[in-house]
Amino acid sequence: MSDQNPYEKLGVSEDASFDEIQDARNSLLEQHGGDGNSLEVIEAAYDAILMERLRMRQEGKIKVPERIRFPEMRVQSSPKESLTPREQTPAWLQRILDQPKSVDVLLPGAWYLGLSAISVFYPAAGAQVLQLALVLGVGISVYFLNRKEGKFGRAVLFTLGSLIIGLIAGALIASWLLPLTPFIKLTENQFSTVLTFILLWLVNSFLR
Repeated sequence: MSDQNPYEKLGVSEDASFDEIQDARNSLLEQHGGDGNSLEVIEAAYDAILMERLRMRQEGKIKVPERIRFPEMRVQSSPKESLTPREQTPAWLQRILDQPKSVDVLLPGAWYLGLSAISVFYPAAGAQVLQLALVLGVGISVYFLNRKEGKFGRAVLFTLGSLIIGLIAGALIASWLLPLTPFIKLTENQFSTVLTFILLWLVNSFLR
């Protein structure tokens, strides 16, 4: 592209009108909006053409419409960039939300799936088993959250908050749902524990 003259870089002929040159420039800027190098090449080619046309005008070879702004008079403007959904969210929410990779979702998910299976299928899943599973779940949550940002205090805070919310919500939902669904062979403690693991997994995956 470096061997091309400015007209070829903009994709116009040397006898193109100023409107055609400007339209070509604007079209290329839209196409290469995220490529800084391409934008520089396009602007440089456009400026070179304008300078050449200005020189030809001063020599009386062509007439240039007065409304055309030449490089020394033109204020550089960058293409408008639309805000992404993430940029539109509040700053405080951006600081805690994460855009996880697959491994950041699947790895904690595997741990919590295993703990949920132990809580559900362990014979008689006594209180000690459920408590041990919850302790392991808390440790896993703190580990994965702390691994993301290295902020141990926030990892503990998010984990404890999720634990409390999960147990309370699980108990309330279980007391209402289980009597209506006798085919779900779970105790209230088992149900609350599994719901807590689901909440911990969501927090581990999508918060940081």
